[in-house]
Amino acid sequence: MQEEIQKLIDRMLDPKEEDAYYFADKLGAMADEATKDHLIALVKGDHWESAFLACRALSKSTFAAEALEAIFEIIFDRKNKSHQGEFVQILEEFDLSNSFVDLFRVFLFGNFKASTLAKVYLDEVEFEITPRTIRKAEKHWNHYLHNPEDEGSLALKKVEVEPMLQEMRELFED
Repeated sequence: MQEEIQKLIDRMLDPKEEDAYYFADKLGAMADEATKDHLIALVKGDHWESAFLACRALSKSTFAAEALEAIFEIIFDRKNKSHQGEFVQILEEFDLSNSFVDLFRVFLFGNFKASTLAKVYLDEVEFEITPRTIRKAEKHWNHYLHNPEDEGSLALKKVEVEPMLQEMRELFED
């Protein structure tokens, strides 16, 4: 079994392989605890294309929820700023219903592609919202208000974020 898993990893990571997604999906379906650990190490590694494929494999595994923490960690890592969008894009393969605050942070602080994709997820995914979720989102929003990247983006974000937060607060006003 381990030999077969290693062959899948090698095929997935081969830069000449045209069917890398196929091997990532197959690897994810077969992943055990050791494979999960290896894939998460790839996610946190220095080669973004290997990390992306490892994310894909993890999305097809029984460890997908556990892998989200590592993926958000690399999204927020400054060294990945130029590839944030790719990592946010792979999130479409995961259940994001418990990831509102992380996606909200990406929306606020991510590069253009990452922020745009995060906004799509915020609009389309049905999240588990609690008063604690709202408080955390408001904390990040206040941080953004006091540290905007530029005044133009601040005005645009206000138009989108303030009604969103107000709508969520109203859910718990009874």
